[in-house]
Amino acid sequence: ITGGATPASFEPTIDYVVTKIPRFAFEKFPQANDRLTTQMKSVGEVMAIGRTFKESFQKALRGLEVGVNGLDSKFTDREAIVSELGNPGPERIWAVGDAFRIGLSVEEVFDISKIDRWFLVQIADLVAQEQKLQGCTLDGLTGEALRALKRNGFADARLAALMDTDAAAVRAYRHALGVRPVYKRVDTCAAEFATNTAYMYSSYEEECEAQPTHNKKIMVLGGGPNRIGQGIEFDYCCVHAALAMREDGYETIMVNCNPETVSTDYDTSDRLYFEPLTLEDVLEIVAVEKPLGVIVQYGGQTPLKLAHGLQKNGVPIIGTTPDMIDCAEDRARFQQMLRELDLKQPPNRTASNVADAIAGAAEIGYPLVMRPSNVLGGRAMEIIHSQPDLERYMRGAEQLAKTYPEQMPILLDRFLDDAIEVDVDAVSDGKQVVIGGIMEHVEQAGVHSGDSACSLPPYSLSVEIQDELRRQTVAMAQALNVVGLMNVQFAIQRNIVYVLEVNPRASRTVPFVSKATGVPLAKVAARCMAGQSLADQGVTGEVVLPYFSVKEAVFPFIK
Repeated sequence: ITGGATPASFEPTIDYVVTKIPRFAFEKFPQANDRLTTQMKSVGEVMAIGRTFKESFQKALRGLEVGVNGLDSKFTDREAIVSELGNPGPERIWAVGDAFRIGLSVEEVFDISKIDRWFLVQIADLVAQEQKLQGCTLDGLTGEALRALKRNGFADARLAALMDTDAAAVRAYRHALGVRPVYKRVDTCAAEFATNTAYMYSSYEEECEAQPTHNKKIMVLGGGPNRIGQGIEFDYCCVHAALAMREDGYETIMVNCNPETVSTDYDTSDRLYFEPLTLEDVLEIVAVEKPLGVIVQYGGQTPLKLAHGLQKNGVPIIGTTPDMIDCAEDRARFQQMLRELDLKQPPNRTASNVADAIAGAAEIGYPLVMRPSNVLGGRAMEIIHSQPDLERYMRGAEQLAKTYPEQMPILLDRFLDDAIEVDVDAVSDGKQVVIGGIMEHVEQAGVHSGDSACSLPPYSLSVEIQDELRRQTVAMAQALNVVGLMNVQFAIQRNIVYVLEVNPRASRTVPFVSKATGVPLAKVAARCMAGQSLADQGVTGEVVLPYFSVKEAVFPFIK
């Protein structure tokens, strides 16, 4: 990191604190035992760097992407808090905060949890700072007080919740007072020697070590912590985007907070910002670096959720526009597009409450596939066979929407029995569309694409059906003005092709297709986003394979 200034025998000296927090996925398996034991149950982790434990701890909490902005309150019942402290589950950290909120002392929490007192004192202090803000107004905060809060890792969104305002108002007020982060370098020598490695983290101090250049830059937003449905497949795409942009003479900037990934190796990109993927954190980096463009379609759902907020704040997003990404996600707009293209979709409705869902089910009939909006990996997706099941699902969804409002409305689709499911990956430069690969699932429709084995090329589909899949994919890519990658999921029932969903972004099958065909789709698509045409890159048509490639899933049910 120091470019040879320190020998291998030099003992690292660090002037920062790193906090790692595991990410769990028990929401996928509600019947699973979520108590933490000697057996590992986390599916990923987040890492954060700060000048103090409090700062890095709160940054890590908001980087988890579990609907919190810090030490949010999750428990109000004393019995539930004591139970969580003594019998740890995935939310014990928040139970510690709530224990102090209901008046337990550090000693009492220690006796129940056996968490080291040093950590308990730090968390108790954060809760005390929050309680001082109760009843305060934003304009009552001095610049000095606000800077002190930010130094302790409080997110704008958390401060907004505590003072009954919104994050945009906190951000505007903070900027007006000149309270902005600086960026420090990770150098292993506490700044004793100069470092050429641009590996940065934010802090609310005085001197900024970012030293941004005036080169042409492309920023890539990573996927955050691994979870079921969003993992290393997306990191593969982020890394390939960085490599392609660097090869083409751009300075590459990576933003991510996952220590398990290749994208967060300090030498993968020219500049690495090890920061949470939140609107606040990304906007501050953009303000310092001023990139020509930001790539949001490679990190899964995480950066896509930021796309509208970034665009609203003047951030140049390259590739498929946020509006077209929204068109593919918004059920009404997507249906309208399919009608104009004369393409078929399974009968479907949307519902925001139990009554809507019952009415929708009566119109389209059982069995139904029900799922939230704006999720990856089939999260909370179920096949529903009866009204009692539907009512149970909707009650759970309404509860979940209090934490994740973007997951409403719930999508209801007629489940297609005995259908073959097909994935198609494609790349477009805005004019020409090239099919990357057509994958036929081994399991019938109803098994999630990430869990089904699949074959490339298809092993049972007729040439006519495959040509129709190509035609429909190209038509939708052109209608959505796709620039970059696109994935389409089809179901084929009795030789009729139905469009299940379209994702104008990288999909988890991109690494498989790239390795099966020898075409680096993520690199090709990144160059399209930067303005190159497919013809300029020599990518003019689908690769016809003389062999079959098969992908199979690995399951951890032994856990």
